[in-house]
Amino acid sequence: MNDTKGGGEKWIKHYSNKQKILLVGEGDFSFAACLAKAFENDTSNIIATSRDSDQDELEKKYANAKSNLEILEKSNGCVVLHGVDAYTMIKHPVLQNQLFDRIVFNFPHADLVYREHDASQIRLHQDLVQGFFKSAHKMVKEVGEVHVTHKTAYPFSRWNIKELASIADLILLEEVEFNLWDYPGYCNKKGEGHGSNCDMSFPIGLCSTFKFQKL
Repeated sequence: MNDTKGGGEKWIKHYSNKQKILLVGEGDFSFAACLAKAFENDTSNIIATSRDSDQDELEKKYANAKSNLEILEKSNGCVVLHGVDAYTMIKHPVLQNQLFDRIVFNFPHADLVYREHDASQIRLHQDLVQGFFKSAHKMVKEVGEVHVTHKTAYPFSRWNIKELASIADLILLEEVEFNLWDYPGYCNKKGEGHGSNCDMSFPIGLCSTFKFQKL
């Protein structure tokens, strides 16, 4: 839902054009494009990142990547970075000396090696999320927030998101139900580890946005 408050500030759900926002693990960049539209193309506050190595790889995997990137290119100032790993993002030359008001990772997912309920696959997911939290802790402002949107039904509940955050000295501020319709145009993707199915969306079922802050 787009809302404008005093001073020209534009909001969509938890996010404002006055916040400095880092988006991690963007699939086809539809979430970033959604924010750009909500902020009426005032995206100088956004850095949107993808694990994919470059735009060519991205466009081969995702049918709507090109159009979403065009939205960002036409907006005012959004920085798009490819080849950014959630584990090591703090070492990226563009990111390493920056602090953010919001760091957002929607539906983190490691490469699918085993079945989702397999303990080994869950450990892969946990390693990814824990690595992200460790980097994010050093990159978020003292009063900033780290957001992870995550499915909460079994087996995803076994990831223990809150415990992983606490290991990185992040404390839960709030857990909010996540609804796709709050973000028009956003389409979640299976992404890495799903081969030819990477461009497919997946049913989100019960899921929440977990908001964390430094201890």
